[in-house]
Amino acid sequence: MTHTLPAGVPTRLWLGGKLTDSSTGATFPVEDPATGAVLADVADASADDGLRALDLAVAAQAEWAATAPRVRGEILRTAFDLVHARGDDFARVITLEMGKTVAEARGEVNYGAEFLRWFAEEAVRIGGRTATAPAGSGRILVTKEPVGPVLAITPWNFPLAMATRKIGPALAAGCPILVKPAAETPLTMLLLGQVFADAGLPAGVLSILPATDAAALTGPLLTDARLRKITFTGSTGVGKLLVRQSADRLLRTSMELGGNAPFLVFDDADVDAAVDGAMAAKMRNGGEACTAANRFHVARSVAGEFTDKLTARIAALRTGHGLDDGTDLGPLITARQRATVEALVRDAVERGARVRTGGQIPDGPGTFYPPTVLDEVPADARLLREEIFGPVAAITVFDTEDEAIAAANATEYGLAAYFYTRDLDRAMRVASALKTGMVGVNRGIISDVAAPFGGVKESGFGREGAAEGIEEYLDTKYIAL
Repeated sequence: MTHTLPAGVPTRLWLGGKLTDSSTGATFPVEDPATGAVLADVADASADDGLRALDLAVAAQAEWAATAPRVRGEILRTAFDLVHARGDDFARVITLEMGKTVAEARGEVNYGAEFLRWFAEEAVRIGGRTATAPAGSGRILVTKEPVGPVLAITPWNFPLAMATRKIGPALAAGCPILVKPAAETPLTMLLLGQVFADAGLPAGVLSILPATDAAALTGPLLTDARLRKITFTGSTGVGKLLVRQSADRLLRTSMELGGNAPFLVFDDADVDAAVDGAMAAKMRNGGEACTAANRFHVARSVAGEFTDKLTARIAALRTGHGLDDGTDLGPLITARQRATVEALVRDAVERGARVRTGGQIPDGPGTFYPPTVLDEVPADARLLREEIFGPVAAITVFDTEDEAIAAANATEYGLAAYFYTRDLDRAMRVASALKTGMVGVNRGIISDVAAPFGGVKESGFGREGAAEGIEEYLDTKYIAL
């Protein structure tokens, strides 16, 4: 299969719904991580471009907020249909610029599109309430209003779904939105901009601003009083920086940050089912997911069986270009990310971990890293504390339930956790004890459009998806009558 982009993928900025060059004329290359080949040169947005986009958003704000909820919803629903109509193009672009297999890219297209359908339906369900004041002195009326112009910063690992999860609720709530996609994967987002233009989104409501210098683009926006919210998905370090930058203006913020998900296998678990769940929780997206299982804590009595079976499954995965037939695992996003994964594995091995499969960078082009299993991982290994973001399963053992829970919670992160057990009492007990925003019980994939996505501790705050997702884009107003 040829590794070229579909026809008609935009490479210029979307400013308020119109394609334009950067104000500086600058461009940057987008590469295929599997080959290093340049896919396209994309316009590189400047600070002036960002402020022009905000001007357009401010000009569009009042009319978009006053647009009937049903009309806003119908535009989102049309965009949902158009994403599916161009599903093959989206999947191909995602694979080429991000690296995941085309089968996984198609899964992302389906998942990402669902946020547009979900929030098309939520647009007409923005509510409020009314009540009699307890003293009987009047009425309490509570209404919901759009927060105003939004800046969204999206990551490279799910370039479509992480965008629709923010754009959907913003548009449904009546907010114009500026999107800064990751520099590694801007093409998917630019193609989505074409979809919204075709769906009839009014001018000024959506701008897409690829940029290689994120700080230069976003800095002036964060200090501009007209911007009312920032929503970010990415690393905890960058999230903390953005929160500090937004603090002077008390800007409304939503932060979906890093993870260090534990995966617990208790002695009463169905081991085969746990291995299936582990494959999904670890190898989905090549491990480049904030919800990916990072640490496998396995009861000593089943550790040998679980490790042997998981190793056999992971060793059988075939690495290659995501568009090629038979590929199970694509490349990592960049050489820098691969070097990070390699360093974490090397540190663990130097401290005593055993390599069961993988662990060596292959020769040849691309940023491939082999699917890897480590067992006998010592407690002081860095990869038990740091997010791996790659296809590496690190296994340790435990003897008691309390020990497993303590190990799972021994992190500053709190996004997702997984565990396997056949005991209903234990399931409820452990789910309650785990300090994370999301818990998978006897399942390795937990993301669902209808469920609130988000974490606690240093994994961030705010929720995306579900009924809670639109609340992040609404202000609450109390009117005394």
